[in-house]
Amino acid sequence: MTARVLPGDPPAFYEAHVFVCTNERPAGHPRGCCKAKGSERLRDYMKARAKELGLKNIRINTAGCLDRCEIGPTLVIYPEGVWYQPTTTAEIDEILTAHLRDGGRVERLMRGPADGAKPAKT
Repeated sequence: MTARVLPGDPPAFYEAHVFVCTNERPAGHPRGCCKAKGSERLRDYMKARAKELGLKNIRINTAGCLDRCEIGPTLVIYPEGVWYQPTTTAEIDEILTAHLRDGGRVERLMRGPADGAKPAKT
């Protein structure tokens, strides 16, 4: 199902809403977790850098598990629903400028539905 704006819906509160997974699992968990892969540091950097760049109407939030644990760190940007796997502050800068400032994409960091999907139960 694709999200859509219906007549009578209020205007969006933010132009873009970024959710950065900072979920933590116990050490040694087979799926891993974004927090252990540096997601809190990247989230904090993204928030500070967005402010430095003067990006307005952008909200960067902590998210619990986004269910992409195996590929973390993971973030998703709405309303587009674009998923990224950044691992460095330079990659965060690319996402901030290319996607959130300029309206483009950082294709090499984008992840699709099958990337990091939970293994099928047998």
